Amino acid sequence: MESLLGLEGAAAEIYFGRWESMLQRSLGFSFQNRNKRPPKDPVNAALSYLYGILVKEMFCTALSAGFDPYLGFYHQPHYGRPALALDLMEEFRPIIADSAALSLFNKKELCEDHFIKTGIGISLTSEGKKKVVAAYEQRIQNEIVHPIFGYKISYRRVFEIQARLLSRVLSGELKEYPAFVVR
Repeated sequence: MESLLGLEGAAAEIYFGRWESMLQRSLGFSFQNRNKRPPKDPVNAALSYLYGILVKEMFCTALSAGFDPYLGFYHQPHYGRPALALDLMEEFRPIIADSAALSLFNKKELCEDHFIKTGIGISLTSEGKKKVVAAYEQRIQNEIVHPIFGYKISYRRVFEIQARLLSRVLSGELKEYPAFVVR
């Protein structure tokens, strides 16, 4: 588990190390690295808020599939931490939350006025939160063709299907979990 955590940390450093190049330079926002609790810049504030929304969505999805969202596989259970919801959101983080954040900044839907600088970090204003939630909702309502089943569904429905596929793996109906891959 420790070596897997190390690999995840190294991959995250490489991944987030490329974020600055994905943001339009004319925006006035910079991104040095991923930071949280509290976020220290607007990009991290938007990411943290989006990740919070996504984990709540996965919490509800886990419940609807009959799981206890606090008992995970990769994320270890801690009091009040929805480990399974965190596990389920991993494969969707880049295509839902990260893409919504990049879109919000690159289309200039978020500006400096949508953030508040506090003594310890940066947070979204209520208007900024509305914009982030709207971008999230727009993203998960997008319809795609499911790579396994071949029919058109929303990302929100994909969440449920993936949780049900996990359930089938655990019951022995499937040998391995078919991860959701966009391309």
